[in-house]
Amino acid sequence: MSTHMKLACVMSGGGAKAAAHVGAHRALEERGLVPTHYIGTSMGAVVGACFASALGHDDVMQRMGSITRRDVAPLSPTLLLGPLAKSVLAGRRLRDTLARLVPAREFAELKTPLTVTAVDVETGRLVLFGAGGDADVPLIDALWASCALPVYYPPVEIAGRQLADGGLRAVLPLGIAARSQPDLIVAIRVGPSFEAGPATSSVPTPPLMRAHNQAMRTLMAAQTDEAIARWREGPIPLVVVEPRTAIGATFAVGNAASYVEEGYRATVAALDASDHVAGGLENA
Repeated sequence: MSTHMKLACVMSGGGAKAAAHVGAHRALEERGLVPTHYIGTSMGAVVGACFASALGHDDVMQRMGSITRRDVAPLSPTLLLGPLAKSVLAGRRLRDTLARLVPAREFAELKTPLTVTAVDVETGRLVLFGAGGDADVPLIDALWASCALPVYYPPVEIAGRQLADGGLRAVLPLGIAARSQPDLIVAIRVGPSFEAGPATSSVPTPPLMRAHNQAMRTLMAAQTDEAIARWREGPIPLVVVEPRTAIGATFAVGNAASYVEEGYRATVAALDASDHVAGGLENA
């Protein structure tokens, strides 16, 4: 595999399941496939930022393994307001946790280009930070906005705009990856999927939240399926990695190690099955 190949690595949202990106990244590097551009949504962007900061796999895993549910899912004090509450969870604690995970504070500090997606909740437009977007915004704020899934977290204000999770528009932003004209796109999908296994959590979900989760899963899974289907005939070769995941595991931070293993397994399988990797790009 040519060391000069331009590889765009697309990392989807998926909460705790984003740990699968760590295993996927290890499998890529073992094949000599070193990303030259990371494009991330939500927690996928956070993992991308860790690798773009030049952290090794063990270091990233150690940082992710130190995160507890309390670090990412503390209840918001505004819940006392009932239907007037801003969100279910406290957003500021999430920002503090992201700052613990990612060593860099500015996009300019990153060793590899990174693009982070978010959505302007007023206009519905996709907003880009970092490579190909606004690189002057503090990196942690951009990641915080990209992770601000509606209802769970409040929107994040940046430059007068209210921003939320990039997955509302593109769980797997393949079109953004194509803008840098890479030789290959590897997309790791750990976000909502119709193929996900049954929920494993024993914690009961209130009916209203369950309805919200089901609606978001349906919309995001359909959006992602359509994006992949359109890209199959695109001008840039695409390898899609789909680790096995479960419904309702967004905050299952205790399962990080198993998701890393599954990300590795699924990536090895996808690379082995890909004609683009097996024989099409040696001279790229």
